[in-house]
Amino acid sequence: QVQLVESGGGLVQAGGSLRLSCVVSGRTFSTLAMGWFRQAPGKEREFVAAISRNDDYTSVANSVKGRFIISRDNAKNTVFLQMNGLKPEDTAVYYCAATDQYFGGLLTSKYDYWGQGTQVTVSS
Repeated sequence: QVQLVESGGGLVQAGGSLRLSCVVSGRTFSTLAMGWFRQAPGKEREFVAAISRNDDYTSVANSVKGRFIISRDNAKNTVFLQMNGLKPEDTAVYYCAATDQYFGGLLTSKYDYWGQGTQVTVSS
């Protein structure tokens, strides 16, 4: 059974930074492509960033391009989301997701496994 556990969320002032982590267990991590999504109150879950199994391809949403970076450490079974220049509109619950595909992309339907989420709140 694949389990994903996010951490690193919290309250930060606008312009600040946070680093989210997601530890995966139950599968060989290098066989999974990973993604980060977020969901604000009253809104649909939206794509933030994705990374391929072999770390040779990444994609980020236009709304966070130049501010957020996705990375992975296969030796630690962990995917990261470095968030810089945070804005109040980045406030949401952030979810880690995994897929058996080589690269999951931006659709939630492509992902097979999900974490419980971690809250990120950015104050103005």
